[in-house]
Amino acid sequence: MASSPVRSPIRVIPLGGTGEIGRNMYVVEMDDRMVIIDCGVTFPKHDQLGVDLVLPDFSYVEDNADKLEALILTHGHEDHIGGVPYLVRAVGRLKIIGPRFAMGQVRAKLDEHRITDRAELIEVGPGEGPHIGPFRTEFVRVTHSTPDCLAVALHTAHGTVVHTGDFKFDHTPVAGAPRSDVAALARLGEDGVLLLLSDSTNAEEPPESINERQVGQELRKVLATAPGRVIITTFSSHIHRVQQILEAAFDDGRVVTLIGRSLIRNVGIATNLGCLRVPAQTLVKPKDLDEYRPDEQVIICTGSQGEALAALSRMARGEHHQLTLQPSDTIVYSSRTVPGNELAVNDTINRIVRLGARFITSRTHPGVHVSGHGTSADLQWMLELIRPKFFAPIHGEPRHQRAHADLAIGLDVPASSIFRLDNGDVLEVTSDSAAIVDHVTAGVTYVDGLGVGDVADEVLRDRRHLADDGVVVIVATVEADTGEPIGDAEVITRGFSAAEDPQVMEETRLEVERSLRTSAAQRVTEIGVLQHQLHDAVAGLLRKRTGQRPMVLPVIVEV
Repeated sequence: MASSPVRSPIRVIPLGGTGEIGRNMYVVEMDDRMVIIDCGVTFPKHDQLGVDLVLPDFSYVEDNADKLEALILTHGHEDHIGGVPYLVRAVGRLKIIGPRFAMGQVRAKLDEHRITDRAELIEVGPGEGPHIGPFRTEFVRVTHSTPDCLAVALHTAHGTVVHTGDFKFDHTPVAGAPRSDVAALARLGEDGVLLLLSDSTNAEEPPESINERQVGQELRKVLATAPGRVIITTFSSHIHRVQQILEAAFDDGRVVTLIGRSLIRNVGIATNLGCLRVPAQTLVKPKDLDEYRPDEQVIICTGSQGEALAALSRMARGEHHQLTLQPSDTIVYSSRTVPGNELAVNDTINRIVRLGARFITSRTHPGVHVSGHGTSADLQWMLELIRPKFFAPIHGEPRHQRAHADLAIGLDVPASSIFRLDNGDVLEVTSDSAAIVDHVTAGVTYVDGLGVGDVADEVLRDRRHLADDGVVVIVATVEADTGEPIGDAEVITRGFSAAEDPQVMEETRLEVERSLRTSAAQRVTEIGVLQHQLHDAVAGLLRKRTGQRPMVLPVIVEV
């Protein structure tokens, strides 16, 4: 009798999304084949100057591109799909599998990058999915804050790996938002789940006292009592929230306009796919608002995270070309602040206050927002339904992962069966064992304008340096043969506060002349050496005289 072939272990490798919020990307390998679950981005922190997006490091996938079978998407939030065009560029042709709304968004992104021809898009819904290499796929409907969200089950010879995606259990979701399929999750648990990878975002949060439907009721109260315009900012992909705002505005006799490119795009996709129903004559263009009184207007806009170029931030700075904030306006933050964005959000709110407008957040009015992520009670229920042999909390900062692990231990999951992964860890799983066996490169890639990966940590360090103390450029002319200075050096400053002090500037010019004459006396004529000596002399003087460390850039011109 022939023996069964020996199957390689399942290898699970997070390249983003563990130990952080966002940038979700999880590699699953077996029998020398690979699938990826999600490919997201994060937005830059305040000290990542000039950076537009932060991607996972694709180097591991690029090095193993011959093994890659497909990318599977769980839903359409940017922290799960924002990196897709960049991954397609990195690996060439790619099969992408995902739910309808997410695929509509991805199609628009690929069109924007002009690489649609490099991707094969396959829409899936709840139930059995395609076979992908050694993986038989199955998808389960879950409730989240955007349409068409799916948990992913990968059935293998060793057992089943379940990735929950982002989820919550909402038993009274808004119209058009289906409930999480508890029966299908329970069936997976009954059949046996080898490994559960589960969203940890709200592991520290107690059970919610409100649900999404109640948010709609609270927004109706805001519209009924607001004396003028109501401006509501939320995530551009939160279609269920947009639905509730549209219905509340219609019932209050108000019209709605959309401000923000990503919001307009997502609402268009959702409407075309039937995920969003717009009440008759409710949605108008910004230019048509002048036909309505302020108390007949609702504006939905981007900028809930304080993004510098988003609509609300521009309004708060008085830079928006279509809308100007008024003291009679009410601004509603129908969103949570993503960790790391607190300073930017606070700055925008302070600008709103200076303009005299009223603002409402979930801190003062808890009913205006509810998270799309499950609380501790939801996470416990998922664990009880799935009953995994091994468990890895993902999608969360270390504190969230630990809290999620503690929940699992409280449900009698052995601590030895729980793995709090870091990005790059290689978790190997077989039918009867699991262990972290290796670590691969899993850094970050910065997108700066059209450049991807062009911004290194050293560049960010220099940008922070420039932001702190400015730059001093020294332009000096010397004789090519002797190195003797010719004429007066020019000192140019940008962002250097001591530039207004004439004494400091005069001392700087004298120090330039002294350094060049000293170099000439030593018969130094190499430009590189002259620049180095000039840099050290000027930088030392400025540090001593001002206590600041501006970036000093010497430019030597030979004649």
